[in-house]
Amino acid sequence: MFEIKTINSISDISAEVLHTLDLIQYPFISHGFLSAMEDSDCATSNTGWTPRHLLVLNNDNVIGFCPGYLKTHSYGEYVFDWSWANAYHQNGFDYYPKVLCAAPFTPSIGPRLLLNSEFENQRAEIWQQIIKYQVDHCTSNNLSSWHLLFANENEFKALDTLDIELIKRADCQFQWFNHNYQNFEDFLNRLASRKRKNIKKERSKIIQSGITVKRFTGDEITGELLDRFYLFYHSTYLKRGRQGYLNKEFFELALQHMPNQLFLCIAFKDSEAIAGALFFYDLKTLYGRYWGCLEEIDGLHFECCYYQGIEFAIEKGLERFDPGTQGEHKIPRGFEPVQSQSLHYIAHPGFKKAIDDFVTQEACMVEKYMQDARELLPFKKED
Repeated sequence: MFEIKTINSISDISAEVLHTLDLIQYPFISHGFLSAMEDSDCATSNTGWTPRHLLVLNNDNVIGFCPGYLKTHSYGEYVFDWSWANAYHQNGFDYYPKVLCAAPFTPSIGPRLLLNSEFENQRAEIWQQIIKYQVDHCTSNNLSSWHLLFANENEFKALDTLDIELIKRADCQFQWFNHNYQNFEDFLNRLASRKRKNIKKERSKIIQSGITVKRFTGDEITGELLDRFYLFYHSTYLKRGRQGYLNKEFFELALQHMPNQLFLCIAFKDSEAIAGALFFYDLKTLYGRYWGCLEEIDGLHFECCYYQGIEFAIEKGLERFDPGTQGEHKIPRGFEPVQSQSLHYIAHPGFKKAIDDFVTQEACMVEKYMQDARELLPFKKED
């Protein structure tokens, strides 16, 4: 048996200890990322994200880490359960607070249990203890539910063996995969002729508009560039009449804590920066996360957020490019449908049955949607 311990801040564990648990350096539950979230007050009790991280101990040694939050709303999660909360409210029950295992504001598939490699063959056993610990916490504190969002396939293989009954929910994302491409042209050559021409036309329009796109990583990302990017990011939210989830301090701290995992793409027109996209990356994957612009130019979003990302992933030898949620517009640009999954413990038996029925029907629609999306992929027929 392992010991499960709750900590109320990522600062309660050292960056060095957490780093030893993550072999691929997944950015979104790293010490640097979670510290930036907490220290900037983006993911704290003030914003409805009260940290409740879990440590897994073996003989008082930390051998595992699981991010966690007590949530008083469902903003910033991207697995939409507002209808569940509304059903609770209409029937006189409290849905919030709830317990969440996720990366804040980040719909990217990845590990949710960082584990010392010596204990990898005991991942399922450790998950069993973690979930029992969370279920007991929900019961003793009269909490409605526990949710595990965007876990990767490795986690779900372990979770499928558990004897604790959880509701599994499916959704669809679009990701790009690197089939040992040597360069962007090599990728284009795998596409059908018309799709290939469309992408070349889109990219040439950006050049003809007098726009130059430059990439920056690590120490190349200056404070001035980051300030400019934040202006783009913030103004894009203001156009929709709301504030962005993340403040300027978060981006400054992220750059300070994890500079070698940030990639910034900036578009210049007449030497003035007018748009930008900020990505994270680890040893295997590029993650497209944030975008903004001051001037709406046809095709600029595709260039900065997708084509520059694909080129970067090829140059770095990364296996895949996860550009975030939503968007059939990604399909003709070579992004393939991928199933994302979440797990949910619902304490109330009646609501559990109703939600289980709902996600079962929803899963059929998601599978049909993914099948239709595969038919629209731009690759040559032989591929």
